[in-house]
Amino acid sequence: MDAGTQLGLDALDPDFVPRPLVRVTPARLGTWADCPRRYRLTYLDRPPPTRAGARAASTLGAVVHLALRALYALPALERTPAAGAAFVDRYWSNEGFRDAAQAAAYRLRATDWVADYAAGSGAGATPLAVERWVTVATPRIVVEGRVDRIDRRPGRDSRDELVIVDYKTGREPTSADARRSSALALYALAARHTVRLPCSRVELHHLPTGEVVAADHDDESLRHHLARAEDAAEEAAAAAESLKSGDDPDVLFPARPAPRCGACDVRRHCPEGRAAVPESQPWSSLVA
Repeated sequence: MDAGTQLGLDALDPDFVPRPLVRVTPARLGTWADCPRRYRLTYLDRPPPTRAGARAASTLGAVVHLALRALYALPALERTPAAGAAFVDRYWSNEGFRDAAQAAAYRLRATDWVADYAAGSGAGATPLAVERWVTVATPRIVVEGRVDRIDRRPGRDSRDELVIVDYKTGREPTSADARRSSALALYALAARHTVRLPCSRVELHHLPTGEVVAADHDDESLRHHLARAEDAAEEAAAAAESLKSGDDPDVLFPARPAPRCGACDVRRHCPEGRAAVPESQPWSSLVA
């Protein structure tokens, strides 16, 4: 018996063309889950619609992430609080803040956050990778994404294990947030595949408080997150195909009005979102 017969390929229609796998990122899946209308406006419409300007909370988060990426690119002995604070100054931007005074106040906060983190919960970290792209393919989809940090730590059976680390600068997260996060679960699966080491622990590191919250997945919980991701990815892909065929975009990609509509960067193109929630100020989402 040849290999083709063994695999059942002899029974295939000679004109059969396998459907390409759907490529997704956790961010893209999150947008689809939150609001299909925003998904279409963000990822499908061409030319892309105009977007709102920068928001202060996004600027703050981006600066902190850049500073930490640079900090953990240094040799371990050079990852000092002063080095972390200096990186915040290097990457700082005033975009989205109310005025120069507010920007200056949050710049000081951010330097303190990163310096305290370097001396506290971030000290002694064992990063295997920083801002690393990881990917994993299933029979239905290809998931890929960039992880803030992947640590390599001793496991319980003397074999090294991977830990997914995600930085947060907004509200303080909980362990339930870590467990419910499909993005973190998908990163864990992709890291397993990419690095070829066990990975079940995911952590949220909250820079304003220095707190770390974690969740430990098992195979069942990871399968649950993966199955949800596969279903969502195929739903989004099917809607995109129907859109190409000329079907009604508002039916395929309905708006889901929610409080987040006030800060949506494509709200000017969404009557339902504008009607549901007043537009928020660019600095309104900052941690008090």
